[in-house]
Amino acid sequence: MFTLAHEMGHAMHSYYSNTNQPYATADYALFVAEVASTFNEALLMHYLMENTDDPNLKLALLDQWINNFLGTVFTQVIFSEFERNAHQMVADGIPLTVESLNKTYRDIDEKWYGDVAVIDEGYALNWGRIPHFYRRFYVYKYATSFCASAALSKAVLAGEEGALEKYMTFLKSGGSAYPIEVLKQAGVDLTSPIPVDDAMELFNDLVGQMEDLLLN
Repeated sequence: MFTLAHEMGHAMHSYYSNTNQPYATADYALFVAEVASTFNEALLMHYLMENTDDPNLKLALLDQWINNFLGTVFTQVIFSEFERNAHQMVADGIPLTVESLNKTYRDIDEKWYGDVAVIDEGYALNWGRIPHFYRRFYVYKYATSFCASAALSKAVLAGEEGALEKYMTFLKSGGSAYPIEVLKQAGVDLTSPIPVDDAMELFNDLVGQMEDLLLN
């Protein structure tokens, strides 16, 4: 269901962009490509959470939402740091080998996770399974898109005046302006730390809800 909601977000974004923009500006930038998809997931999660009293179902939903958050924000930022470092290695004339990339990836993981996780040798190969690295500097856009969609969905679900209309305008905008400007028009300013700070607050709230359910 969540996969369907996610992919339907992409389909809606493409449909509204293609039907409201001329060919030259219909295609939207990768920077906003994951906004509509994760927006739909947020709406679905809210609906399911609001329509059940089953604590076990709520726990399952929170577990999925937290893991989505981890995978779409934190993990993608780790990936982006690895990608940046790999490109810097090339610029510095350092050969890219399995060994050098393994070390680069493992060093980043150890920096992020500290002593709360065991990073074994096998996990250092994790970089090799990420096809998005072949579309340069894509992965960080999952994190920015997720933070943007969290802000947009929050506004729509709260019934803020004009929020839904602004979101629909975003879907119709395609590539008619720079992606940062398209998001600003929708109500999210990613030149400010506020959307990221708000997303971190949402993550803390989700973890708090799970703790409450487990303890009560």
